[in-house]
Amino acid sequence: MSMGMAAFLWLAVAISGCEQGGDGLTGIDGQRIDTEGKVLLVNYWAEWCKPCRKEIPELNHFDSANDNVRVIGINFDQLPAEKTATQAQKMDIRFPILAEEPAARWNQPRPTVLPTTFVIDRDGKWRKTLVGPQTEASLEAEIEALKAP
Repeated sequence: MSMGMAAFLWLAVAISGCEQGGDGLTGIDGQRIDTEGKVLLVNYWAEWCKPCRKEIPELNHFDSANDNVRVIGINFDQLPAEKTATQAQKMDIRFPILAEEPAARWNQPRPTVLPTTFVIDRDGKWRKTLVGPQTEASLEAEIEALKAP
């Protein structure tokens, strides 16, 4: 391959945003969410969901207290980014919120019960779906279960 062709291909990849190791998850702010090497807890929530509101402080703390785990939210109602951001601010959600529905990414059906949390391992594979509000203790138990042989 010529130097010119190699440079063109590199530039095309750089412009397209296809970074090696990138997973393509984008937040409602348009920024890429760094999840590399982390267990993901993908949490579906809605403003009208009382158990979701109860669970948010647990998720906020769990996300900030664990370097190897990333909590990511998804607004169940799939509202426009601006409205989702307003709701997230009112609910004091401090973890990133995805811009698009991710369920098909892990070959899982879209949840029908809220709150629901997908547990995704470090390799990007769905491992479990947790239904109902979670606590820091229940989330820690799920993370520990991933470490078991």
